[in-house]
Amino acid sequence: MIIDGTNLVLGRLASFAAKKSLDGEEVIILNCEKVVISGRKVFLLESFKAKHERGHPYHGPFYPKMADRIVRRSIRGMLPYKQQRGVNAFKKVQCFLGVPVNYQGKKFDKISLPDASKFGTLNYLKLNDVSKHLGSKHVQ
Repeated sequence: MIIDGTNLVLGRLASFAAKKSLDGEEVIILNCEKVVISGRKVFLLESFKAKHERGHPYHGPFYPKMADRIVRRSIRGMLPYKQQRGVNAFKKVQCFLGVPVNYQGKKFDKISLPDASKFGTLNYLKLNDVSKHLGSKHVQ
């Protein structure tokens, strides 16, 4: 299953991908930098910064800066990743920034998740902006 993450809400996308991977499907998410998180901009940036700075530099917990890894980490949080079935399901999830060459021209699966444009004037933030704020070098 190939999913285009443009304007999809992070939590809903993560739970959908977690369920599909637990069912045994390969889940590939493209355009992860265009996934949105709903909420006030200042609060979201502060909370992601706090997550990234939490812990010890050598012992963790380690929170990613890149948008595709933030999506993958969110999916991991919705899987029983300490059990074998969760480990196997997490291996079936792939996330990419943009669209890689080997997936260009392929058909994306339509999923029934509402995108951020349907929410009207709701406050939201794209993962690309979060990555910039955290200091990622791989911002498109």
